[in-house]
Amino acid sequence: MEKILANLELITRKINEAAAKAGKSPDEIEIVAASKARDIDTLKKLYATGRISAFGENRAQEFLSKYTPELKWDFIGQLQTNKVKYLIGKVRLIHSVDRDSLAAEIDRLANKNNIVQDVLIEINSGAEEAKGGLLISEVEPFAKSLERYPNLRLRGVMAVAPREAETQTLKKLFMGVREVYERLKSDLPCVDILSMGMSGDFELAIECGSNLIRPGRVLFD
Repeated sequence: MEKILANLELITRKINEAAAKAGKSPDEIEIVAASKARDIDTLKKLYATGRISAFGENRAQEFLSKYTPELKWDFIGQLQTNKVKYLIGKVRLIHSVDRDSLAAEIDRLANKNNIVQDVLIEINSGAEEAKGGLLISEVEPFAKSLERYPNLRLRGVMAVAPREAETQTLKKLFMGVREVYERLKSDLPCVDILSMGMSGDFELAIECGSNLIRPGRVLFD
């Protein structure tokens, strides 16, 4: 656990430096810890530091196996429509909405549970065939289509960048996501989350405007 806390201190320093470069306050940057395969006792100790906004799970069954309401949870992985029922009422934010059938099921079950579910649109920033998410050009029409779902609230966008991309390519992709986020934000009052940046690229993501990062390996290993 000492190693994890030391990692968190280092991440915090890097957030401070990146935020300064972006002209932002570090307090504006949320940390959602990618907690796949991490045990619940470790997560509880980490949450007690007060620096983690939520834990991000990417498999519904694993999420259910460790879920406790004393922690805050996001769902950050690809989501099958038939797994939505396991998340509604338990996660504060679903990061990976990328198709109408998924949005419709989230809205239906949120309505059934008398809640409004916050979501992000997932963007496939590198147009990678093996990844989910929408292309940049598809985001705004899709966001408009979500307005017909009263129990679904669009809070922003999430992007996963290509792992092997060079810095300049990453920066271009991150800025492309930021541009569509800024357009959505100007049109929709609830939009306030730009989720970009994981273990290997969160500093650059912050410099490009991200206000929510999803570190995993760099935090836990």
